[in-house]
Amino acid sequence: MANLWVKKSISGLQNEAAEEQGSLKRTLGARSLVALGIGAIIGAGLFSITGGAAANNAGPAVTISFVIAAVACAFAGLCYAEFASMIPVAGSAYTYSYATLGEFIAWIIGWDLVLEYAVGAATVSISWSRYFVKFLGYYDIHLPPGMTMSPFDTAKLADGTIVHGMINFPAIFIVVLMSCLLIKGTRESAAVNNFIVGLKVSVVLIFIILGWGFINSDNYTPYIPANTGDFGNFGWSGIVRAAGIIFFAYIGFDAVSTAAQEAKNPKRDMPIGILVSLAICTILYLLFAHVMTGVANYKSFQGADGIAPVAVAIDHMGKAGADGVIVPSYPWLNKGIIIAILAGYSSVIMVMLMGQSRVFFSMSKDGLLPKVFSKVHPKFGTPSKSNLLFMLFVSLFAAFVPARVVGEMTSIGTLLAFVLVCIGVIVLRKTQPDLPRAFKTPFVPLVPILGILSCLAMMLALPGDTWLRLIIWLIIGFAIYFGYSIKHSKLNNPKK
Repeated sequence: MANLWVKKSISGLQNEAAEEQGSLKRTLGARSLVALGIGAIIGAGLFSITGGAAANNAGPAVTISFVIAAVACAFAGLCYAEFASMIPVAGSAYTYSYATLGEFIAWIIGWDLVLEYAVGAATVSISWSRYFVKFLGYYDIHLPPGMTMSPFDTAKLADGTIVHGMINFPAIFIVVLMSCLLIKGTRESAAVNNFIVGLKVSVVLIFIILGWGFINSDNYTPYIPANTGDFGNFGWSGIVRAAGIIFFAYIGFDAVSTAAQEAKNPKRDMPIGILVSLAICTILYLLFAHVMTGVANYKSFQGADGIAPVAVAIDHMGKAGADGVIVPSYPWLNKGIIIAILAGYSSVIMVMLMGQSRVFFSMSKDGLLPKVFSKVHPKFGTPSKSNLLFMLFVSLFAAFVPARVVGEMTSIGTLLAFVLVCIGVIVLRKTQPDLPRAFKTPFVPLVPILGILSCLAMMLALPGDTWLRLIIWLIIGFAIYFGYSIKHSKLNNPKK
């Protein structure tokens, strides 16, 4: 029987990273990796989740929730940074698990990352389509509703007519566009990502700077609203519940580690890319939440969805007229927020598609998936065939399937990856303590243990049906592993 727990040697992985022929091009510096992390982390979640978490769970203390979520991410981020500096190859948590926990666990996490990246990219593209239609509406450009929704969705027109969707063309457009950028080359896609990151960070900073002058300190009283008697509805339990909700706004920094084989100096730059992008986003999140709950009372965000909570805050940035009604000073800022959301979603889609292809690149090189996923384009130096296959898959999913509950599926997959990476650091410190490490996770095993516990706690807080979907997804993965992968594994079948 094949060995389910066979491991890749660290020295073998490091030699693999040093290979140049047939490898991915090393074009990313520390700045590009930081921008990649920010591009993946700051999506529309900041604009849509913050208001709801404040209104329903934490009140103005949603800023504390952001700190709690950031600390949990930092534990995992420190563990990722150690692995990324020591094993600078594509594959992220999949590769790290292969070196520490064995092939079977590596397969589980690799398959799990498909859930995070591919399904997540499809879901985000559907949301991008919705905001794109909204943005065009500001200029009286109206696309046929049937061409912007899946066949399972309906829309109610102004005259009351119910229209059924047929295909989501804007979602297909953004997936194809981002995929083509990735095929063209990592340097080109990184340049576009840098521009997008600059755009959306600028909008966030404009909101913070303009809103700061309209903060009303009365809105911070009480800073921690009294609990209503139900767990999660304000009080400290509400702060913790909000932390679990807004944790999903941090998801994405792990995608930086999938680009390790394309980093110019991975041992130095990978930890910088992971930790600096987390730190920058945490500061922006805290300032954004502080301003948002300062210019408008947290109760005013109740019942608002999408960008509506931010729109409520913008409407409070003004002076009261003679009739007592506030006249907004910056009505144009709502359009700016929409632009930032479109830019944010675009970069998230691109980073997710990139992460997915790089994980499959590593799994294919190990023989666990067909060779087509590890074919590198002779001119562009990218896994172009893998990009094309996922462009097709994600486009079809985005065009014909409605986005429901997938956010929680994406999150549980990410949390599972975090747990295994933290376990991997502890295992490798015990089994190979003298191995050279360009970056060391501090206070081991305390930091990895805290990472494991915090991520498990947030996994347990997710609904039961999310766990059921994860189990079904893993069962499908087991069938593929025992039906194909174990028979073609290069470690288990060295003569093949």
